Amino acid sequence: MTPAPLNLIKLSVGSDSVESMVAWQSTRRAQGADGLPRHVTRMWPKREAELMEGGGSIYWIIQGILQCRQRILRLDETVGADGIRRCAIVLDPQVIRTATALKRPFQGWRYLPGADAPADLPAQRQNEEALPPDLSAALSEIGVL
Repeated sequence: MTPAPLNLIKLSVGSDSVESMVAWQSTRRAQGADGLPRHVTRMWPKREAELMEGGGSIYWIIQGILQCRQRILRLDETVGADGIRRCAIVLDPQVIRTATALKRPFQGWRYLPGADAPADLPAQRQNEEALPPDLSAALSEIGVL
């Protein structure tokens, strides 16, 4: 039995919905020269090998609710205009909706063990319109979602 992959969990700052995050990622500003979306962060994951070997994902919190994930393809070094070295987390463009969970705000990213990651929604539910954030939060809070 293979161990569950190590993942990252991150706030999608400025996103109102999964759709708005996808729209942002489709802009040239959010993509590298290869056309793949990326998230640039100041810190480099110290557990890079575990993230990459296990096929880890980044789980996105949008409006205080964990709602979806994207597989991490690779970590690229990038240097900003200020000369500071940063990590570009290169992502699979496919966004996979997950079971929702309320999450408190935090800065940066955190590791998320695979055993603690929410389940992916079944394929037939991937294209469903998302519930409004307030309703989703309320249902998650009482354990319905």
